[in-house]
Amino acid sequence: MRKDRRQAGYHYDYVKRVSDSQNFLTDTKLLQRIVGLADIGKKDEILEIGTGKGHLTEALCKKAGKVCTVEIDSKLMESAKRRLSKVNNVELIQGDFMKYHLPAKGTYQVFANIPFFLTTQIVEKLTQGNNPPEHIWLVMEKGAAKRFMGLPRETIKSLELKVHWEMKIVYHFRREDFHPKPSVDTVLIHFKKKAVPDLNKGEYREFQKFIERGMKYGITGKGGLLTKRQVSAALRQAGLYQDHEDGVTLYIQWLCLFRCYQVQKGRK
Repeated sequence: MRKDRRQAGYHYDYVKRVSDSQNFLTDTKLLQRIVGLADIGKKDEILEIGTGKGHLTEALCKKAGKVCTVEIDSKLMESAKRRLSKVNNVELIQGDFMKYHLPAKGTYQVFANIPFFLTTQIVEKLTQGNNPPEHIWLVMEKGAAKRFMGLPRETIKSLELKVHWEMKIVYHFRREDFHPKPSVDTVLIHFKKKAVPDLNKGEYREFQKFIERGMKYGITGKGGLLTKRQVSAALRQAGLYQDHEDGVTLYIQWLCLFRCYQVQKGRK
């Protein structure tokens, strides 16, 4: 009985935290503007994370063939149901998106104004699934978006993402666009799945090890992966500039040096 009460209390606190971290967009013209940035047509299926009161859902339904939207808060879901009562191309699901099963097959896109405290978990779930979306459009905190993009400096996460995804901030919001008004700057970021990833599955696993070790010890430092001469030659041959002791500041440089490392390892 006590365990059940603890679980019920945890679930209540979790739902409340999700609800409290939502900042709603309700202006019709603004919603039309940001949805218009996505190439959504009547043949497209859209997954929305967090229905809220249904304002963004309604804008998506006007463009897409079908919208499937997941909302954990029962009160918000009831409000959305009333707003969308005459919309016939929407599927409303009450539940926790983090437990929701993404489509196992077929193409789809994601467009959502997500709760900020779940940003990392949501991005990982969407980008690492067996059948990820073709496009992901997420309203998120600007700082988080820049970190995913590797700005101002690449991280292990940004380098891993760039193997499979192109990322770009496509819209900057005013804080006054939301209610309640967020305490941070907010943007719309677009993740576009690459038709052909830069590395195959086996190479990707090796690349993960390469960047983890490179980030920890440096590419050419003690216990490094390549010599300084090898780094300079590889970057020069690829037509890439070198502005760091290791010559590694950009994803394309990391990728270039990883390929060089694979060649050198194959010669041993």
